[in-house]
Amino acid sequence: MLDIIDVRKTFNPGTINEKKALNGINLHLDEGDFVTVIGGNGAGKSTMLNMIAGVYPVDCGSIVIDGIDVTRLPEYKRAKYLGRVFQDPMTGTAADMQIEENLALAARRGKKRTLRSGITKKERAEYKELLKVLDLGLEDRLTAKVGLLSGGQRQALTLLMATLNKPKVLLLDEHTAALDPKTAKKVLDITEEIVEKNNLKTIMITHNMADAIRVGNRLIMMHEGRIVVDVKGEEKKKLTIDQLLQMFEASSGSQFTSDKVMLSTN
Repeated sequence: MLDIIDVRKTFNPGTINEKKALNGINLHLDEGDFVTVIGGNGAGKSTMLNMIAGVYPVDCGSIVIDGIDVTRLPEYKRAKYLGRVFQDPMTGTAADMQIEENLALAARRGKKRTLRSGITKKERAEYKELLKVLDLGLEDRLTAKVGLLSGGQRQALTLLMATLNKPKVLLLDEHTAALDPKTAKKVLDITEEIVEKNNLKTIMITHNMADAIRVGNRLIMMHEGRIVVDVKGEEKKKLTIDQLLQMFEASSGSQFTSDKVMLSTN
């Protein structure tokens, strides 16, 4: 499970630039929960993911992953519990290394290093089978430099690398936002397949309301550092965009005004 308990974060406190990014966030995820997160700019979506990942220390509250309190753990110690895919396709891979070398780095993450040879025949065969799942032809390009791949191919590879060792929690920070619609759909389909196959606890930030409703088993909407909407199960399946906006307005007391999200409803 994942528990976020009364987490608060203020940037630049006591200055003219003070910003309350998280204002008492409480969230519980069970095994297999796939939560989509939506909200306007400054709602606290990415800050919440950064708090889970340990990028910033929390001001107060606690974060618990599978019964382990990671609140005070630095980012590098917390990384073994997490998989993460960022919005920029260039972020999650090493461009000057081969596809198989990137996968080997991901496979060895958190393990002791030895002086044995780099990639074995057995590992290479395993990587080929894993890449077949992506249906992008990458299984026949194991020695190609990752920098030669398209943005969609790199993002799909990053997703595979982030889930190779079955993380306790998978964090997806608008990981399809920089892709064209056709490629974004492909990567999102791969995401759903990998998450379902591995039964991963997943939090996915998206700016697309239709995707937020369609994907996963739970949806939360954030506003001014708080969770103002939380729907799951059958209620989420039957939800429409208009109903979601009405729920947001009723809970937050204000209208939803994010142009980026409002223009991405298909």
